[in-house]
Amino acid sequence: MAKPEKEAAVAELAEKFRGSNAAVLTEYRGLTVAQLKRLRVALGADVTYSVSKNTLTKIAANQAGIDAFDADLTGPTAIAFIDGDPVTAAKGLRDFAKENPQLVIKAGLLDGRAMTAAEVTQLADLESREVLLAKTAGALKATLSRGVFVVAAPLSKAVRTVEALREKREGSEGTPAAEPATAEPETADA
Repeated sequence: MAKPEKEAAVAELAEKFRGSNAAVLTEYRGLTVAQLKRLRVALGADVTYSVSKNTLTKIAANQAGIDAFDADLTGPTAIAFIDGDPVTAAKGLRDFAKENPQLVIKAGLLDGRAMTAAEVTQLADLESREVLLAKTAGALKATLSRGVFVVAAPLSKAVRTVEALREKREGSEGTPAAEPATAEPETADA
C-alpha cells in the first residue's frame, strides 16, 4: 500500500474511532468471506465491520486518543464500529461467535472506556435500550397510578360516607312515623 493510501486509511479509521459510540475488536481467523458477510448483515446498519492492518489500526487509534487496543492488535483483526445501540451490536457479535467459534472478541471500547472481552459479553447480556426504556416507563406509570390512588382514596371514601349519610337521612325522613297502637277493644254491634 502506498503511503498516501495508508494515510487515507489511517485518517478514515481514526474518524471512525472518534465518531462511533463503541468499538469491538475481534479476531476473525478461519472465517470465510461468506461468514463475514453474514456477520455484517447480522450486525445491522448501525455497525460497520472493518478488516484492517494492525499497524494502521494502532496508529489510527492512537491518533483518536485510544491506547486500549495496543496489546490486542495481533493476528487477523477486525473492528466493529458501533453507531447505534452498543447492546444490540454486542448481542449480535456474541450470538455469531456462539455459532462460529472462529470469531473471537478481543476487547471493546464504550464511550471512551476500555472494555475486556468479558465486559463486552456482559454488555451483550443486558437488555436493549428500547426494552430498558419501556421497563422504566412502565415502572413510572405504575408509581404514578399508585400515587393517584393514594390521593384519590380519601376523597372517594369521603364521597361514599356523605352519600351513605344522605341515603340514611332520606330513609328516615321519607318513612311516616308509626302511630301508637291503641289498646281499645273493638266493640261488636249487636
